Parts: sequence; structure tokens; C-alpha cells
Amino acid sequence: AELVEVDYDPLPAVADPVEAANDETLVFPDLGSNVCFHRPPDDADPQLLDGCEVRVKGRLISQRISALPIEPRSSAAQFENGRLTTWISSQTPHQDKAYLGAILGLSADEVRVVAPDVGGGFGAKGARVEDVLVSWLARATGKPVRWTETRSENMVALQPGRAMALDFELGATRDGVIEALKLDIVADAGAYPSLGAFLPNLTVLMASGVYRIPKIEASIRSVVTNTTPTGPVRGAGRPEATQMLERAIDLLAAELSLDPAEVRRRNFIPNDAFPYTTASGAQYDIGDYAGALELALESAGYEDLRREQASRRQNGPEPRQLGIGLSAYVEVTNGISEEEFGAVEITASGEAIVRTGSLSQGQGHETTFAQIVAERLGLPIEKVTVTRGDTDVVPRGTGTYGSKSTQIGGVAAGKASEEVVEKGKLLAAAELEANPEDMVLNAEEGVFHVAGAPQASLSWGDLASRLDSQGRLAELAAEVDFKASQPTFPFGAHVAVVEVDTETGSVHLKRIVVVDDAGRIINPLVAEGQVHGGVVAGIAQALFEELAYDSDGNPQNANLVTYCIPAATELPPIEVVNMETPTPINPLGVKGIGESGTIGATPAVQNAVIDALSPYGVRHLDMPLNGETVWRAVQESGNSQG
Repeated sequence: AELVEVDYDPLPAVADPVEAANDETLVFPDLGSNVCFHRPPDDADPQLLDGCEVRVKGRLISQRISALPIEPRSSAAQFENGRLTTWISSQTPHQDKAYLGAILGLSADEVRVVAPDVGGGFGAKGARVEDVLVSWLARATGKPVRWTETRSENMVALQPGRAMALDFELGATRDGVIEALKLDIVADAGAYPSLGAFLPNLTVLMASGVYRIPKIEASIRSVVTNTTPTGPVRGAGRPEATQMLERAIDLLAAELSLDPAEVRRRNFIPNDAFPYTTASGAQYDIGDYAGALELALESAGYEDLRREQASRRQNGPEPRQLGIGLSAYVEVTNGISEEEFGAVEITASGEAIVRTGSLSQGQGHETTFAQIVAERLGLPIEKVTVTRGDTDVVPRGTGTYGSKSTQIGGVAAGKASEEVVEKGKLLAAAELEANPEDMVLNAEEGVFHVAGAPQASLSWGDLASRLDSQGRLAELAAEVDFKASQPTFPFGAHVAVVEVDTETGSVHLKRIVVVDDAGRIINPLVAEGQVHGGVVAGIAQALFEELAYDSDGNPQNANLVTYCIPAATELPPIEVVNMETPTPINPLGVKGIGESGTIGATPAVQNAVIDALSPYGVRHLDMPLNGETVWRAVQESGNSQG
């Protein structure tokens, strides 16, 4: 090494996606452009907004944020007797098995992937190059190999999310009825584009939001930069659409001197319009958007809050300004309508084992899926065990992402349990020498008996014991692969209340009221936990988080000392208000819920802070709305109300 001399010639870097889109500094000069994915408008119309009486425009920056799972990525592998077993902190073990087999030249039978309990995923955890290297090293050395990244490595190398600039122009009548939306998206794909380059397609799909917008014209440019490649993070393209649209609605309300709630009311898709196809091609299943907003407003005491705000402003300038922010949203879950595996079998003791291709990183599948199966079998929930995450135990599956698990994995498990019940009726009828058509299952007690004659009965345990003694226990089992006919579209409305200290710039989030309608709720406690987590993530983007790079592409805050996230003491109680509008798309009537809170909370909080600063002439601020950003906005306004 001492005999080697290296001269480095620094090359120009570009870390800002909008700058990269200009192609003045090329990341890969041979390609001639930084644009790696371009989707022009379907039918560009230069006169799209010409007939609109009122037009508002702006730029929404949805900043780069870290997925920040509490557990960083980790991988272990062992190659023994010609077979690879690897343990990966992953959301998609069956996909990982396919990747590893293809890359390492191993057959499906020669690869086993185990995804044990994982401390969070948020869309960012799947097989990566490090996992492949760990498996390759295990085979090359014949020794077990383990790797775990540090927190700083996690924040630099794990795919971040968002990093999108959205230029919008909204046209409306003087009565506030929206007529058209023009949207130009520049998305940061990072240095080596992956799925993140295509996430703006979801942003465009959801660009209409909960509103009837007759005409939408959208273009996408995803660009390469000298930064970490982006990918899905809790929301994956959908939060950006809501952030953009809800800012545009507030700007329109300000332009027309209308209450932001009233502008939303005038533009909601009405209940009798469903199923509804938007101008951007989304096929909404069902909704009650006006009902969600009214429920949120009533629960927050919106009229009283506005009166308090007006009273405080009439008393002259004061350092602590009250802000009220709204958001109304709809999102897409199970967006690509994949198939999921579910299986149920009865053990010799009369308990049930559920196998699912979905898996949990804290979402509570073990509880929710067990509850679905227990209700159908008539068993106590503690007698149902859910297994997942091992490709030797579960033969196939798509994994967990896109808020799809219960609506396909839960449905598959439910259908498998129903098939087991039907098999149980036939087998119990034979044991009791009864007509199978007369056999029923008492779901309250989990026993089979002849209709109208409960005195002769068999419990699951009785039936399983008899079949086991005959070597026929395997007959009490079923496997189902379920695929929904289309995605589902959860919706809701949030109200955020903040108090802003204009002398220091500090923002105190006083309240956040949340209505998240995810269809039928299987387990209210699990659902509320998902909403809480999503809302906190949304608040964090609005007020705290940003993965920053300098102009040379160097990370500036890739650790938890300098990357800000909220502590529990900085958050108010999250006021969750229940609303259920079952979807007709699946038998359970359920939709996804894991990402909804994130999508609704961010724009509500952003709108609240900007509303607090409206007496200072502030019309828009980019996130995160930290103390310095707010303080500078007040200073630049001239420190005067009016």
C-alpha cells in the first residue's frame, strides 16, 4: 500500500432534486441527463386553467426523511449440508428467498429465509446487498456470519422517503368550486434509482384527493442525485399528494377569504357518487368524506376554536398565536391487489394454528388474525396461534407493505377457517352418525351438533382427538390464496391546534383530533395503536424531521444527536374518533390503517402553523416547521400583524 499513490479529482456534485432536473451538473455524464424517469402529461392542455376565475399556485417540498426503525437492519446466515438458512430483518421473506436464490445460484429448496420479530419496518426493510453478502460469505467460509448496522449506517444507507418537490396550480370559481389542477413533480431518486423513482406515480394517482376535480394535468421527473437512493417510507407517494392538495385548498380559502372547512365542503365527492373514478384514474370504492370532516370538526370544537382565535387577534399583537389546521384525505391500500396465502389447521388438542404469508413488525397481526379465525371457529383467542416469517413453514406469501395485510392476509385466514368449519361439519356428522346437512357449529362454544339437538355434540378437541387416533387429523386443515378485485381507499380528516411563540419560533402542538376511517375495525385497540404511530410519524415530518445534505452530497445529520424526532413529552394526547364505513371489496369490509395517520397528520399540522402566522402575512412555509424556520418567517414579515 505504501507504494501506491492516489490522486483524487473531485467531481461536481448535486444533492438538490430541483437543481438536478436542470441537468447543469450531471451525476452520470454518459447518460446526458439526470432524469431517470419521465412521465409527461397524458393530454397536455396549455389552456387548462385559462377559464378559471381564481388561480392559486405554489411549491410543496416534501423533505427527505428517515424510516428510522427502532431496530437497524441485521442479517445472519448459515450454509450447512448444501442449504442456506438466513435470518433477515425483513418485511418480505418470500421475495428475499427468490432474490437470494437467483443471485447465489441456489434452487428454491436450497434457501430458507426466516424473518423473526422485527423492530419496525415502515416500508424500508427487505433484502439488500448487505444481506446477499452475508449469505455469500457464509457459503464461501463455511461458517455462520452475522452483520448488524450501526445507527449512523442505518441513517445513511437505509432508503429514505419523500424527497419530492411538487409545483401546483389550482383553478376554481369565485365560489371556491375547484375546476382544474396542474401538477409538476420532481422526485429525488438518489444516486442509483430503485423503487423510489416510480413512487410519484402514486402521488399522481391520488392527486384528486377527496375532491371532485374535473381536470388534472400532471407530469413527473425523477432525477438522480449524489444522495442515498430513495424508496417507500410509511405512505410511499401518497402523503405527498395530500400534503400538496391540502396546502392548495388552504391557499384557495385564503384567496377567497373563506373558511378552510367551507372550501372543503364545497368540493367533496358526494356519498352518492361512489364507486367513483377520479380524473387521475383512481377507482374509489366507498367514502363519506364530508361526514369524516364534520365529525372531526365537531369533536375538536372547531367553531369555538375559531372564536377563541378571533378574540385573541382582536386584542392586538401578542407573542403566542393560535393556529388551527385541517386536512381531509383519502389514500390507496393494497395498491397492486396482490394475492396472499392463509392456512388454518386444527391440532390434536383442538387448538388452531394459522399460517400467513403476511408478517408483523409491530402491527399486531398475531392478535388480529387470531381474532378473525377464533370468531369463525368458536375458539378462545388464546387457543389460536399465528405463525409467519419462515419460508420453510409458510410456503408462499407477499409480505407486509402497502397497508394490505388484513384485507388480503386476514381475509385468506378467515376463508381458510371457514373451509375448516365446513370440513369439520362433515367429519363430525360421520362421527355422530348424522346427516351432514343437519350439522351446525355453535360458534359461541366451539362445538358441533345437529341443529335443534345440542345434547349430542363434539367440540373441536373431541373431533380432533378422534381423527388423530384414526390418522386423519390432516383433514381438519385448509389453505387459501386470496386476491382482492381492486385496491381499497381509506379516508379521514384531522384537526390540529397549535400555539406559536412568535418571539422564539417555538411551536407547541396543543391538540390533534383524528378521524381515520379504515372500514370495519377488527380490533379497536390494535387499530388505535396503528393510528397513533402513524399520526406521530406525520407530526414528526411537519415539525421535526429532515435528512439534510450539503451541496457536495455529504449527509449533515445522520445520527440521533442531530436528526430531530419528537419525544413523548412533545406530543399531545392523540384524540382518535371512531368512524367505520365498510368496503364492499372484501368479505371482512376492512381497509388498511397503518399509514393513514401519517397521511392526514402532516398537512393538518403544517396548515395549523401557517394559520397561526397568517396575521404576519405568511402564506406558506416549507417543512420541517422548526423554531428557526418559524422565527425567520416572523422576522422577515417585518414583525407586524395585519
